[in-house]
Amino acid sequence: MDSYIEITVLPDLEADANFLMNNLCSKLHAVLGQVTMGKVGVSFPGYALAGKNLGTKLRIHGTAFMLEKLMAENWIKGLRDYCQCSAILPIPTRVQQRYFARRQVKSAHNKRLRSISKGWLTQDEALDKISDESQKLLKLPFLQLTSRGNKQQMKVFVEQGPVMDLPTEGNFNSYGLSRLSEKVTVPWF
Repeated sequence: MDSYIEITVLPDLEADANFLMNNLCSKLHAVLGQVTMGKVGVSFPGYALAGKNLGTKLRIHGTAFMLEKLMAENWIKGLRDYCQCSAILPIPTRVQQRYFARRQVKSAHNKRLRSISKGWLTQDEALDKISDESQKLLKLPFLQLTSRGNKQQMKVFVEQGPVMDLPTEGNFNSYGLSRLSEKVTVPWF
């Protein structure tokens, strides 16, 4: 990983920062898995737990070759008036590392369905033992995306890891995020 692109969303009266970041990441997700094969990661320099906010900046990290390949797809079209996109820039020297991972929580509804389908519980037992209140709510910033498959709204919660001195190598998912079990890092500066 030797390069990055920084995209800043430019909110206005019609479109706030969260709306623009959600659209930007949705468009990126649509091409990322197909084009970069897990070799490109993202970071959010303005990430803030207070207010569950990802900020107005998205950094896309990878090799210059992979970033050129990604940007050749013209995936950002339709958002150019709402974003400021840097050129492909070299990673500064002496940077630290940090991971950004997708954090998922199974819904109470899905837990009930699984328990019933596996034969662990009957439908009545599942309703009785797995209440909606048992669902753990995450207090993390998230992206609100529309599933391309079933067109339902979904939240992609993003956990920011601690700052580290050494990188952890691996592959990123189709959102450009690490799997929580791997904690693959991106440069942090």
